[in-house]
Amino acid sequence: MDTTQETPFINRLAHESSPYLVSHAHNPVDWYPWGDEAFERATAENKPVFLSVGYSTCHWCHVMARESFENEEIAALMNQAFISVKVDREERPDIDKLYMAVCQRLTGSGGWPLTVIMTPERKPFFAATYIPGESRFGMKGMRELIPLIRSVWDNDRQEVDRIAEQITASFREPAVPQKKAAVGAATIEEAFIQLSRIYDSHYGGFGKVPKFPTPHNVSFLLRFRHRTKREEALHMVEHTLTAMRTGGIYDQIGFGFHRYSTDAKWLVPHFEKMLYDQALLLYAYVEAYQVTKKDFYKTTAEEIAHYVRSAMTDGEGGFYSAEDADSEGVEGKFYLWTKAEIEAVLDEADAAFACEMFGIEKDGNFLDEIEGRKKGVNIPCLPRSHADAARHFAMTEEALRRRLEAVRETLFHKRSARIHPDRDDKILLDWNGLMIAALAKAGRAFHNDAYCCAAERAAQFILERMRDADGRLLHRYRKGNAGIAAHLDDYAFFIWGLIELYEATYKEDYLRIACDLAEDMIDRFWDDKAGGLYFTPRSETDLLFRQKEIYDGAVPSGNSVSLANMVRLGMLSMNPLFMDKASELILFFSQTVMASPAGSTHFLAACDLALGPSYEIIVAGRRQSADTQEMLASLDSDYYPHVTVLLHPVDEETSSIKSIADFTRNLTPLEGKATAYVCERGACRLPTTDIGRMLSEFRGQYT
Repeated sequence: MDTTQETPFINRLAHESSPYLVSHAHNPVDWYPWGDEAFERATAENKPVFLSVGYSTCHWCHVMARESFENEEIAALMNQAFISVKVDREERPDIDKLYMAVCQRLTGSGGWPLTVIMTPERKPFFAATYIPGESRFGMKGMRELIPLIRSVWDNDRQEVDRIAEQITASFREPAVPQKKAAVGAATIEEAFIQLSRIYDSHYGGFGKVPKFPTPHNVSFLLRFRHRTKREEALHMVEHTLTAMRTGGIYDQIGFGFHRYSTDAKWLVPHFEKMLYDQALLLYAYVEAYQVTKKDFYKTTAEEIAHYVRSAMTDGEGGFYSAEDADSEGVEGKFYLWTKAEIEAVLDEADAAFACEMFGIEKDGNFLDEIEGRKKGVNIPCLPRSHADAARHFAMTEEALRRRLEAVRETLFHKRSARIHPDRDDKILLDWNGLMIAALAKAGRAFHNDAYCCAAERAAQFILERMRDADGRLLHRYRKGNAGIAAHLDDYAFFIWGLIELYEATYKEDYLRIACDLAEDMIDRFWDDKAGGLYFTPRSETDLLFRQKEIYDGAVPSGNSVSLANMVRLGMLSMNPLFMDKASELILFFSQTVMASPAGSTHFLAACDLALGPSYEIIVAGRRQSADTQEMLASLDSDYYPHVTVLLHPVDEETSSIKSIADFTRNLTPLEGKATAYVCERGACRLPTTDIGRMLSEFRGQYT
């Protein structure tokens, strides 16, 4: 949003770090950031608190701001009735998660902007999402709603307090799941069955519109297929990944994925681009390439990495959060093309080629949902395969790809002159952890040092810039200012990134730091009474209660990722703490997961690893020797989700691997050659210097 407009208004949000909060600094609403000052004033003036939660790339947040928060009359009503608090959900996911759960329980749905009205004690009694400025289509608008709520507050306060207390009590003491049985192979099978039921066999993907990428479903299916050899799982993966890459949800001109598709065909996206989507989809396409060896998936992964490195990377190495859906006040305007625009940029032959390849039509390629007619603009997509297009144009697929890339570059440079959507340049630890994991995974699989270097720079940035005076991790960084105590997702996702970095570079520091952070995470987030990890640390006291999450939504839950981390760190270090906590996590969440397995696919992928058979491979040899590097490389390119790899560099006296994984101490090379020790749950088989024999020790072990 444009925050430079001339206005007589300025509020407390002008001093905040979040671009989203700053964008509301000139609203006539007397906004407060979340904090004691707002609630103390609410108590002193006996007013309810109006909480508005959004984020800077949220289209409907912009709409509500224009209709209500920038409207002086509505703002005056808000200032008279409420103490108003603005929260960036990406800065304070703890606040968002808590009150979103309230909204979902009260209304049956959720979304952003999130609107919650609560007592000065932070107890909610009203929740909604977007509210129009004026009443329409049976929906009360802000102008009508505010006086109604003020009247209830002034005239029936006892009932308001009763409702608020009832809502709060329903969340404060969540039931502890009965630890009857741990998740096993049957639950993994049931998750596959449930995904099969909601799989769109025509267009790919899962569920009804709007359709989200949910790349953790893809990763789960790849592991399920690896375990069971069920080819239908791989078909679901390939169909979905291909449909998304060729649809309008993918930016065919500038690369990267938009947030979700508003239609079943993956054609019409919600145009914002989120860092977490790029990370998780990059990871999924890398794994699809490892399984299939199809260049289509590798190329897609490389394009995502290119987009992130060129458009979403800070000069110091961290990754920005998102790009907006809107530009010039119109959603998607930056990304849309008319046929005339294509013909003005390219010569006649290339324009005809581009229109054919990108599905460009004179009247536009998608409908106006309200008016039921073509909009006259186009979302570039790939309606036909390269093979089919090559036959159509009587050229080889390689020649077609070269021509398509040349045309794309021309259109990209032309598009670059347009007014760009705003970019949210804050750096979030959790999402950066995901991107570190994805880039390290791609660097390892593709033997691409540039990707590993980008992941290492980001990790170093976090370790140097996103910690407090006591060395504790911080959630957000922007323009030299780091702050907000790290949440569970920050720890879990960053640890994941460090594990991937270790297996991509075999630099022991990454593994050591991952282990140290995992122990710190357990100390700060673990529920010693019941089990499981809270989303907020023990020290955070400004919320009504602490939550534990297991549902894998747009991103996997912190508990799901922590389970995977604990299993992998347990295998890599043989530290019993990690394996014990992994077992406890499985037991604690089993009943919840077994009730709806398809909602926790990342958790179940971690259970798959824990169930085994799984293997630890220790390569003992000189770090830079050709035979050591060849042995390690043989474990990189293929898909081995049930394997962890350690390097024991016997030529380095300063190596810390023995202090991290003491069991490697006596694993030495045979006859001075790089030697592999294939171990299963710590029990090692006879060592070998033969790569083929090493691979045969663990390949094909699933029935």
